[in-house]
Order: sequence, then structure tokens, then C-alpha cells
Amino acid sequence: MQFESFTTFNIAIIVLALGKWLTKKSKTLQDFNIPEPVTSGLLVCVVLAILHSITGIEIGFNLQTRDFLLLYFFASIGLNSDFRTLMSGGKPIVILLALTIGYQILQNVAGISVARVFGLEPLIGLLGGSVSLIGGHGTTIAWAPIFIAEHGISNAMEIGIACATMGLVLSSLMGGPIARLLIERNHLQPAVAEQLDVGISHQTKEQEIGYFSLLSTLFWLNISLALGNLLQTGLAYIGVNLPLFVCCLFGAIILTNTLPHFLKVPWPAKSRSLALVSDAALGVFLTMSLMSLQLWTIIDLAGPILAILGVQLVLAVCFALFVVFRVMGRDYEAAVVCAGFSGISLGATPTAMANMTAVAQKYGPAHQAFIIVPLVSGFFVDISNAIIIQRFINWLG
Repeated sequence: MQFESFTTFNIAIIVLALGKWLTKKSKTLQDFNIPEPVTSGLLVCVVLAILHSITGIEIGFNLQTRDFLLLYFFASIGLNSDFRTLMSGGKPIVILLALTIGYQILQNVAGISVARVFGLEPLIGLLGGSVSLIGGHGTTIAWAPIFIAEHGISNAMEIGIACATMGLVLSSLMGGPIARLLIERNHLQPAVAEQLDVGISHQTKEQEIGYFSLLSTLFWLNISLALGNLLQTGLAYIGVNLPLFVCCLFGAIILTNTLPHFLKVPWPAKSRSLALVSDAALGVFLTMSLMSLQLWTIIDLAGPILAILGVQLVLAVCFALFVVFRVMGRDYEAAVVCAGFSGISLGATPTAMANMTAVAQKYGPAHQAFIIVPLVSGFFVDISNAIIIQRFINWLG
């Protein structure tokens, strides 16, 4: 059974509302900063897995709408990004990128080492490393045919997708608790008490959002998406290929740092309407991603893959706690970055942003973290990962 795009979108809205209700009612979910889409999205995918095991019925979802929501979310981050914040993020971006590149190498070494312990082809460990974890489903799909055609690993796609799927689940659950531990153990607080980049605090009472404020927000988001499309087309013409969501982020940054200085119009930056739209877009995106996971497809690949993922989970937690937090400054922003890094290390950029959003909703804003994490994970890491994967393939022969 396959639900078409419109039905999937509406089901995701209902599931996200359930997640928000559960989080609102559960102090435990709030305390451990579990993202609301994760709570209900995982619940649905587990229920569907149980249904499949009992009846054999496979339920799938058309995810066409999902990618558009991701564009909205990153455009909203761009509209909140003034040059002052961007300039202050210059050095932290370089530091986080260096840490992430180092972690990619460690992640591959860990995967290869576990594969060898089980007597498996070392390249299978690479599939359980940065190919599927930091790389996610997209990188897995891109590289799996090479592992199949050139190295004879016939089930490379299944192994990679299984690791990417479980990595997405693990990264959704680990970021919030890591940040909570760091923040409360070190008594950290945000430097400023301002409007959140995404969503509103759990303690904030519901407030009205102006009609024209919402219209203005939607209009400038759409203009950001249009400019992002133009940027992507222009860059592709000169041989530079960037993901569309990164181009939309850049397009929104350009708009928010130019137009308000020339046009006397209400600007959505730092507004409640923008925070609400970005929160809803990210929430529905991640809900659709998690509720569509077909857990029954990875049962047969358990054994060594679970061992690889177990080692990768321990490595990711230790690296975030003892390396990323300390090198990034040991302050509140660093703790939020660790929540984001948890999403990057085993999952994907949207997971990283959802982790940071859950933390910010409980403890307060972290504007710099919301800029540097998506720039590193959405742009630079894809480039470095491709180079590192090829180096390891050459090394392993």
C-alpha cells in the first residue's frame, strides 16, 4: 500500500501534532530534548513494522513534498543570518569542519576494524562508516553501485541503506541527551535572551501572529527559494554543484543583508512568524522521514551491522563530549553544536537541526550554532566525504 504525496503530507501533519502533544505532556521527553518529530515519527514506523510482521502488509509513503519543506527551513535560517553573526562564525566554521573531517577518518577506521573482526570484507566496514552515516541515504545511493560493480559487494546497497536508516534513528535520539548533560553539568546559559531561530520555548505561552507578518514571511521565503534556484543554475553552469537547500540558504542570506537597507518594508528576520514556519517545515520534514522508515527491510542484515553501529555510536558520543565540546569553546553554543554534531555524525543535516531546535526550545537561543552546523554539514562535509571515501577505497584496493 502506497500513500500518494498529498495524503502523506497530511498524515505527517497529524503525526507531528501527536509528537508535539506527547512532548508537551511528558517532562521526560522535554528534559532529554527529544525532538518532537522523532517521538511520533519513530512510534509510527515501529507500529508499521509490527503490522508488517503480523500481516505482511507493506505501507509506503510518497515523499515528494518533503524536499520542498527542507528548502523552506533552510531559507528561514538564512533570513535570520546577518553578516555580524556570519563573520563571528568564520573561525568556528573552520574548526568544526576540521573536527568533522578528522571524525570522518575515525568513523571509517572504526567501521573497517569491526568488519575485520567479523571476518568481513573491509569495504563493508567502509559502507558502515562515512558512506552511510555522515553521508546518509543520498551518499549511500550514489556510492553503492561502485562497490557493486568494481568491488563485487553485491549487497552493498542493502548494507548501506540499513546503516543509514539506523544511523538516522540513533542520531535523532542522542543529540538532546548529550547537550543536556553538557549544559547542566557545566551550568551553561545562552549569552543572550532573544527570539529563537526555530520554534518557541516550551515555557512560552501561545501568542498571536499577525496576518500580514505571516504573509510577509511566506513571500520572502518564496523569493529566497527563487533566488536559490537561480544561484544553483548559475553555479552549475560554471561547474560548481551545490545542493539546492544550500543555495536557498545562501539566497536568503543575500536578501536579508541587502534589501532591508534599501526597502522600508517589514522584514521577517527574528519574527515569531518566521520561527513558526521554520519549525513547522522542519518538523513535518523529519516526521515524514522517520515515519517512512521500513524497519523490516534491515532485519536480515542485523548481526555484524549492529556491531558496527554500536561501535560507531560509542565513538560519536565520546567524540562529541570529549573533543567537539572542548575544542568549540566549552560554552553554551558549543553544547548546542554538540547536539548538531550528533545529528551529523550518524544522521543528516535535518536531524542535526532538529536536535539543536529541541535543545534551544528548552534552554535558549544559539544563533551561531544554527549557522555553522548547516554550512559545515550541508556543504563542506559532502566535498570532504567524497575525497575521503575515494582515498579509503584506493587504500583497501
